[in-house]
Amino acid sequence: MTRFAYFAGHEQFQPEVLVQHAILAEKAGFDMLLVSEHFHPWVDDLGASGFALATIAAMTQQTSTIEFTTGVITPLWRYHPGVVAQAAATLDRLSGGRFNLGVGTGENLNEGPLGYHFPPYAERAARMSEALDIMRRLLDGEKLTYDGEWYQTDRAKLYSLPVHELPIFMAAGGPKSAALAARKAQGIITSVKDPAATFARVIDPAREAAAEAGLPAPTILASRWSIRAGNHDDAWRTLGAWRGLRAPGRLEAVDPMDLRIRADAMEREEILGMYSIVNSAEDYISVYAPLITEVHADVVTIQTTSLDQEATIAMLGEAVLPALRQL
Repeated sequence: MTRFAYFAGHEQFQPEVLVQHAILAEKAGFDMLLVSEHFHPWVDDLGASGFALATIAAMTQQTSTIEFTTGVITPLWRYHPGVVAQAAATLDRLSGGRFNLGVGTGENLNEGPLGYHFPPYAERAARMSEALDIMRRLLDGEKLTYDGEWYQTDRAKLYSLPVHELPIFMAAGGPKSAALAARKAQGIITSVKDPAATFARVIDPAREAAAEAGLPAPTILASRWSIRAGNHDDAWRTLGAWRGLRAPGRLEAVDPMDLRIRADAMEREEILGMYSIVNSAEDYISVYAPLITEVHADVVTIQTTSLDQEATIAMLGEAVLPALRQL
């Protein structure tokens, strides 16, 4: 049965607001929170940048049933993979076994500001391969001495282990990342625009890689962006904190000011055309139903922003989730 996640974006909302959103999302009937982890936001004028691991810790103490997944943290530079495993285990204990670790190869927006070199994909993937090994083995309780090309550990061990078999999900948008995730993680986080393209680029390569390795097919956590607004002027206002997400050069950018300038130089219709604009419950159902009926995702993430987020969460719980569950 498909489960449903609500996206909590640190790039838009301050951490204390996100804690309240977590409470509302649990009340609305969501099964999971997908919580973003960033050092810099996407624009400098309307963005936020709370420390996600602390926010999740606070969320765990204000909720009782909803699960948490980082969407996503990068265990390659700012955080050694062993430290990410330690944080994941601690959050799992604080939540009573409700934490899942979502990781990805990142953006320069989060690494460059702190002086780290952000290399091409091949090196990022090689680092991730080692990081997945280290995190999995530490989370499974091993005392680990590891001598890799990128990371080393010397008899490292987690003395506060997770309280459930904590899965690792990896973000993937193409076949190489999908295959790596299938071999070394337990699930895949992917953003869906066209279901057929997602199957061709992510799901099918992941299933093939898992089968070749003699492993079960990975869990699929599928997300889709939507903007709730009644007209295009309100949609642009709603998108304020996220407009740099679609600006050119977003993976290489360091300063959110640069992304804001690039985004504001684009035609608004061009940026808005990259998102699904919704308003009613019926609109939401139409946008997210294909993630169930075509993608057959194990978890569907409603990644949405509006001018009244609290009212939107309530509406999703009252009218959208019940209809989607029937699918």
